[in-house]
Amino acid sequence: MTTAPDTVPLPSGERIPLLGQGTWHIGDDPRRRADEIAALRRGLDLGMTLVDTAEMYGSGASEELVAEAIADRRDDVFLVSKVLPSHADRSGTIAACQGSLRRLGTDRIDLYLLHWRGRIPLEETLEAFAELADSGKIRHWGVSNFDASDMTDLVSIPGGDGVAVNQVLYNLTRHGVEHDLMPWCQRRDIPLMAYSPIEQGRLPRAAALREVARAHDATPEQVALAWVLRQGVQAIPKAGRVGHVEQNRAALDLELTPEDLDALDRAFPPPTGPVPLDIL
Repeated sequence: MTTAPDTVPLPSGERIPLLGQGTWHIGDDPRRRADEIAALRRGLDLGMTLVDTAEMYGSGASEELVAEAIADRRDDVFLVSKVLPSHADRSGTIAACQGSLRRLGTDRIDLYLLHWRGRIPLEETLEAFAELADSGKIRHWGVSNFDASDMTDLVSIPGGDGVAVNQVLYNLTRHGVEHDLMPWCQRRDIPLMAYSPIEQGRLPRAAALREVARAHDATPEQVALAWVLRQGVQAIPKAGRVGHVEQNRAALDLELTPEDLDALDRAFPPPTGPVPLDIL
């Protein structure tokens, strides 16, 4: 049987949690605010200290909620946020980062990502990332929603080989990255981070998934999350309730057998050729 490791190394050698917490759509509804803050704090208690957010989420509302949740525990948290591609020129990136820092109530972001590739030349974004790193406002930088050709372009730019993470959509139903992007990143020791690792709770209830879950006295969602972690891919599932975050954390300890993995591969076949990068 195989369980996932608890941490994954960045190219710098720093190890960060394999299982973290996402915040897409958290902060959208004020009526859920207390539950969402309680869930984030419970996740920190359970070791899920990587917290991912973005300036785009709720137009900053997610970052403000995260600030409240981590206010007295900032040093325990590996904090991730993102700059929109429309802001990603040199001055816009710096201004966006300063806005995120203000909303997050902190003096630094541990990992700052370009949310997806836009029309602004990557060279300008990298210049801003370098300036932000030199001033201590960010500790690492990375990208999100970059396919293998985007990554090739990125590392061809001076300083581009400093990329720490590529955050992409990855789950049982969407694992086309296994054909080219994942091997490309593995050869260069660049971790992949999966957003929507259980397809925002919409995974199809394939018989094989239900059978594996039943064999482990788990839910299909926990099995799907355990499968992502088993690949050595970081995952940042969202949980808006304490019970939900506890269920997510239990997936880290779920031991999948080779037979389980074979059954899931048959139900959700891996790619046999290049697949366009999925994006939500």
